[in-house]
Amino acid sequence: MSERAESALSAERATSRAIVELVRAPAALTVPGDVVAGAAAAGWPFGPATPALAAASASLYWAGMALNDYADREVDAVERPMRPIPSGRVTPRFAFGLAAGLTAAGVGLAGLAGGRRAFGVAVPLAATVWAYDLVLKATPAGPAAMAAARGLNVLMGAGTGAGEMRRAAPAAALVAAHTLAVTALSRGEVTGATPWLPRATLAATGVIGALAARAGRRGTPIERLAGAGLLAGYGATFGRAQLAAARDPRPLPVRRAVGAGILGLMPLQAALAAGAGAPAAALPVAAAFPLARRLSRRVSPT
Repeated sequence: MSERAESALSAERATSRAIVELVRAPAALTVPGDVVAGAAAAGWPFGPATPALAAASASLYWAGMALNDYADREVDAVERPMRPIPSGRVTPRFAFGLAAGLTAAGVGLAGLAGGRRAFGVAVPLAATVWAYDLVLKATPAGPAAMAAARGLNVLMGAGTGAGEMRRAAPAAALVAAHTLAVTALSRGEVTGATPWLPRATLAATGVIGALAARAGRRGTPIERLAGAGLLAGYGATFGRAQLAAARDPRPLPVRRAVGAGILGLMPLQAALAAGAGAPAAALPVAAAFPLARRLSRRVSPT
């Protein structure tokens, strides 16, 4: 290989790495579980539209991450200068264009796969993502907006009927509550947090786990046992990190707790699917959890 070709290949790899960092690509492994949990709760865990809706959901997640860095580029230049935009590896224009393209792809795929009702959920979901990144993130409404986005993500997997949406609403509420806790905790990633904040989110995690266990009572004994094991993994993953942040609420422990909360969503999603009587649907979500943790050591999910 010539020196010029090697240089071009190296530049391509650097650009690809920057895009992976921009969209927090591995963190998208936490997204399909929303759709799976919604489909399981609605009673059709193996619906043919589920994989395509999961892909639509991942596209919207990546769009939100790219848009987040576009909106935060001036703040990141001071607080996180190694991120793709302030480091010069990605231009703001490219990040905005990528966010717009991924949003269009996600909404379009949801409509093609899930019909008018899925499209009707994907549009407000996309609008919530853009409103959060561009307007609401730094306001008191920011955590609630992020929680609403995750809740809508669960409902997007629920199907086409109003009855299916109602059956999936408890799972959507639990995922939204978890997201609210993680987003509230993330306010201390840069400056640190007061000790009461990780304590409060830890208490919320306990309540969410208890409600998820209660929601899973309609399953068989084996399904309930599987759900309980997954909820134990959820509590251990996020709970220990929050406890560490409560003991030492400086930025690094808080960031670790936020990362644990993002990834800890996966055992919660799997538990909700198993508790809804779909342990086979929960299996790939649970199986992807170790992979997501491994990849998070290379690309931060926060």
